[in-house]
Amino acid sequence: PAGLRVQKAADLPEANQHLVVSAVAAQAREESTQVFHHRQIKFLAMVAHELRGPLMPLRTATELLPRAMSDEPLMGRLQVLIRRQIGYMTRLVEDLLDGARASTGKFRLERTRIDMNAILRQAVETCGPAMQARHQQFNIRLLPFVFEVDGDAMLLTQVMVNLLDNASKYTPNQGWITLEATVEDGRLSISVADNGIGVTPDALPRIFDLFEQEPHARAFHSGGLGIGLSIVRELTEAHGGTIVARSSGQGLGSEFIVTLPGACQ
Repeated sequence: PAGLRVQKAADLPEANQHLVVSAVAAQAREESTQVFHHRQIKFLAMVAHELRGPLMPLRTATELLPRAMSDEPLMGRLQVLIRRQIGYMTRLVEDLLDGARASTGKFRLERTRIDMNAILRQAVETCGPAMQARHQQFNIRLLPFVFEVDGDAMLLTQVMVNLLDNASKYTPNQGWITLEATVEDGRLSISVADNGIGVTPDALPRIFDLFEQEPHARAFHSGGLGIGLSIVRELTEAHGGTIVARSSGQGLGSEFIVTLPGACQ
């Protein structure tokens, strides 16, 4: 019948539109899968490269052990080498475990009311020796009063240690790093700024992605898996907070701002 043919003709544009939408969605999924697969390959290559570093000296040390049985100075040097490389591999495994927790959101928080000034002092104490070794100028401005957060003291310390360590690693010797805490509308803002190598505009939106590292960052400081900032974001958000990154570009420094809600009164 004519009426049925008219109805089918009217339905064709809608059907075509659904086909186009489905095709575009399928293409997007395929591209996303390819990107994820590429990142997996890149990550495995990175892990293999990082593991090869300590394995080669360990193999050499193993080959020298028979000779070291009768050579006390050599035995001492081998012990130092083995301890150093095992320590590096231990940190690598811990990074991988932290990365797995970050990707699945399986951090367990043991919440208490904690003074954030104490957390910041502890993080500075942890990172201070590395900054001193690089002769970096460190400026700190803490709150002149107690500000409490309902959170996990150990994990919040890890957030700040990661940020300060990141700033120190990617700031040249004799550069500067600033840590500043402020409060506005009942929320704490912690800024970690530096005059280091900065972040390119292309990389800035992906700076908190797991295993994401810029080529110029790896060239400046080789080692690590690009996990630290991803963990910072996961832990900050787990505490109800936010983190943003700012940089004017390569070579122009960077700033990371963590915002956390105060403990309920």
